[in-house]
Amino acid sequence: MMPGMNPKQMKNMMKQMGMQMTEIEASEVVIKCSDKEIVILNPQVSKVKAMGNETFQIVGDVSERSLEVEKFTSEDVKMVAEQGEVSEDAARKALEDTDGDIAEAILKVQE
Repeated sequence: MMPGMNPKQMKNMMKQMGMQMTEIEASEVVIKCSDKEIVILNPQVSKVKAMGNETFQIVGDVSERSLEVEKFTSEDVKMVAEQGEVSEDAARKALEDTDGDIAEAILKVQE
């Protein structure tokens, strides 16, 4: 907002300009990217409607979460365990060591 202007005056001025501002109660805002999530805790969220568009202003405690892409599924683990005749833990370790390559993981556990 504008420093020194009282909120009521600001609302009236925005209304005259055809703008409408609404506060949104939220406990967390998450922005999803291809490789990470931006997480805003304790946010203060304002929605501003002007000239047919809606924009959001978000202020809060920002942190990031890395999104690790899983290179293999639980079915992959079961397959390696069955084919290699080993435990699922050993199969999972082999898949991690081989970057998710099922055939290579099977060969590795059979050694």
